[in-house]
Amino acid sequence: MVASLIIIGVVVIFWIMMKRDKDAPGNPPLDQSWQKQTKRPSPPAPSARPAPYNAGHVTSRKLRGRAWVIDGDTIAIDRSKIRLAGIDAPELDEPWGQKSKWAMVRLCKGQIITAHLTGETSYDRVVGTCYLDDGRDLAAELIKAGLALDFAHFSGGKYRHLETTDLRRKLSAVRRKMQATKVLD
Repeated sequence: MVASLIIIGVVVIFWIMMKRDKDAPGNPPLDQSWQKQTKRPSPPAPSARPAPYNAGHVTSRKLRGRAWVIDGDTIAIDRSKIRLAGIDAPELDEPWGQKSKWAMVRLCKGQIITAHLTGETSYDRVVGTCYLDDGRDLAAELIKAGLALDFAHFSGGKYRHLETTDLRRKLSAVRRKMQATKVLD
């Protein structure tokens, strides 16, 4: 009985060693050209998700629906991320970033938002001007609340008159301070 267990153990060890040697990285693969070639799997069927926005083919597009707020200057409507055109809101990890997001949540809550897309993209987001049902511009409302700045390079100064006098100084100083601490880290 003991002898048969020893023989079985030796056979198993021998089989494991042979398998390991066959799969070793230095050994050439076995010629398997005689085996039937299998077809590659076909790509998955398209999902129910709408086609992504392609700025190259569409110059203007309108989206309408309930918004999901991502941060102070980004919302999503029908799974399309939209960056509000012409403004710069603090990021979530910056001072006033959370306030900016929650101000946007309060503005959008229970509302139908209409986004007029420009055809431009920014970091995998389409750019657009977004309006509430009563006609108010979301970007203008956020600037009036003191939680975003006019991004004159992109807006042409459209919202500059809505900024308070010390808003730009306050938010710019915070941003410079944060960049300085990131450099030191």
